[in-house]
Amino acid sequence: MTPEKLLSYELPLFAGVAASDLSGITLDVSEQKLEPWQTIFDQEDDSYDLYFLLSGSLLAVFWTDQGREIVFSRFPIGAYFGELAAFDGTPRSLAVVAKSDARLLTMKRQSFLDLFNAVPVIRQRVAASLVERIRVLTRRNMEMTTLSVEERVGTYLLRLAAEHDKLGQGSVIEDAPTHAEIAASIGANREMVSRSMSKLAKRGAIKSARQRIEILDPEELSTEPS
Repeated sequence: MTPEKLLSYELPLFAGVAASDLSGITLDVSEQKLEPWQTIFDQEDDSYDLYFLLSGSLLAVFWTDQGREIVFSRFPIGAYFGELAAFDGTPRSLAVVAKSDARLLTMKRQSFLDLFNAVPVIRQRVAASLVERIRVLTRRNMEMTTLSVEERVGTYLLRLAAEHDKLGQGSVIEDAPTHAEIAASIGANREMVSRSMSKLAKRGAIKSARQRIEILDPEELSTEPS
C-alpha cells in the first residue's frame, strides 16, 4: 500500500503524518471485511499483525480456564489493536471478534515495527496509549475490589456515556452493550447487572430499553446506593 493510500483512511494514529514521513518504509497493509461473530484472532494465537478498525463493532474477550467470558474493551472506529503481540512476538493474550459487519486494515508486524522506529509521533502515540491502558487496568482492578456491583454498573455507564459524549441529562446511548456484555466487563453475572440496572432506573438515574440507554441523572449514577 502506498503512503498516500494509508493516510487517506484518516486514522488517528497517523494524524499530522505526511506521506514523506513514510517514505522508505514498506507498508504491507491490506483491507478485509468481516461478518458478525467472525474471529479476527483467538486467545493464544501465534499471529503478530496490527489491525485498524474502519467500520463496525468489535469486542476483545478473555476466556478463563473455567470457560467464563470477560469482555475487556469495545473498539472505537479508527482504533488499532494487536500491538502487544507485534512488539514481543508472543501469543495473543485476548481474542477479538466482530460484533457486527466490520472492515479492518491489517498491517504486517514488520511494517508496524518499522513505523514505530522511524516516525517519532507514531512512537509517542503508541507509548502514550500503552500507559493509558495500564492506568485503565489499574482503575478497573480497584473498582472490582472496592465497589459493589451496582456501583460498578453506574461507573461503567458513566464511562460509556463519556466515551460517546452523552453525559448530559437526557442524552441517549444507542447500540448500548447488552446486560451480558456489561456483566463480562465488570466481573459480574447478567442477573446481577439486570437487577442493578433496574435499581438505577428506579432511582431515576437511567431509562433503558433494548440496547438503548438514556441518561436521566448523571450525578445519580455516581451516587453510592443507600
